[in-house]
Amino acid sequence: MRLSRPLIAFLLLGFAALSPLRAFAQSTSPYTVVVPVSDTSEAQRDQAFSTALAQVLARVSGGQDLRSNPGYSDALKNAPGMVQQYQYQRATGASAGLLLQTTFDSGAIRRAIAQMGASSAGVKPPVLLLVHGVGGSLLGQDALAPLASAAGQRGYNVVYADNTAALPDMTRLAAADPSALASITGTYHTGLVLLGQLRQGGADWTLLSGGKAQHWADQAGSTGAILSDAGNVMADRLGRQLNVIAGSTTVEGTFWVSGLTSARDYAGMLSALRADPSVLKVVTVGAQDDGALLDVKSSLALPALAADLAAGGQLLQAPPHQGADVSLRWLH
Repeated sequence: MRLSRPLIAFLLLGFAALSPLRAFAQSTSPYTVVVPVSDTSEAQRDQAFSTALAQVLARVSGGQDLRSNPGYSDALKNAPGMVQQYQYQRATGASAGLLLQTTFDSGAIRRAIAQMGASSAGVKPPVLLLVHGVGGSLLGQDALAPLASAAGQRGYNVVYADNTAALPDMTRLAAADPSALASITGTYHTGLVLLGQLRQGGADWTLLSGGKAQHWADQAGSTGAILSDAGNVMADRLGRQLNVIAGSTTVEGTFWVSGLTSARDYAGMLSALRADPSVLKVVTVGAQDDGALLDVKSSLALPALAADLAAGGQLLQAPPHQGADVSLRWLH
């Protein structure tokens, strides 16, 4: 019996193995998205590609709303042509069903954004989700699917705790304790953390970004609605801090970075700054005790650049320092 081409592809992609969803759980590439599908037909696959591409465009453009830009609709129609690889898989738990993981070609994505008259703003780090249920247990990927989906639609990737025993004390973390934040950064490579505590009919939330904490409460009805609302509120708050698009003019100012206790710290700090696409030039102009004074040229306004740098987790926004436009602290 001859197998149809779609079925051959389906089997070659490993669906028959029915690996658990966990294989998808920790993918943090901005070009990879997992979306649910009802079947393996070409029509469903192409629709999933389009849905996934919309999320990737939002991520790589720094959260810009590109829907009204010329060429956006055409890009979604041509989504299959930008796909680098894809894989079907069965979900487990409450969200049991069929999933399609899609990875897009990074060059094709950047070209598509440029053709829409926008710019790639630099991919933001993922948000670590640490949400406790009504019973006090830490919720995993299946339970947090509504939150992750809402965040993904807004261009934000999420990760989950893979070793709860290694997590710092939640009270210290919620208070933005530097040592607790450093522990998160060392493991998950992000300075963005969403802490949540579900209760009957509501939830309490704390968003950590760059060492600063933002708190709010939600009184939505169902658990799904509470989690979806949290994803959107989180995206709104992060967007006001991080989704600032570089301009055509160069901004110059001074940065004071403290917490540099070794040559390794100093080298790591310079590497982190130079890795940011908005940073055009960094020159050290002075040093005192555990700090360095830097002259920085950027395509972003300095407060926006500070927030962007701090989102990575290795730098925290710090109290003002005399003679500096921006103050940061290096985390070990």
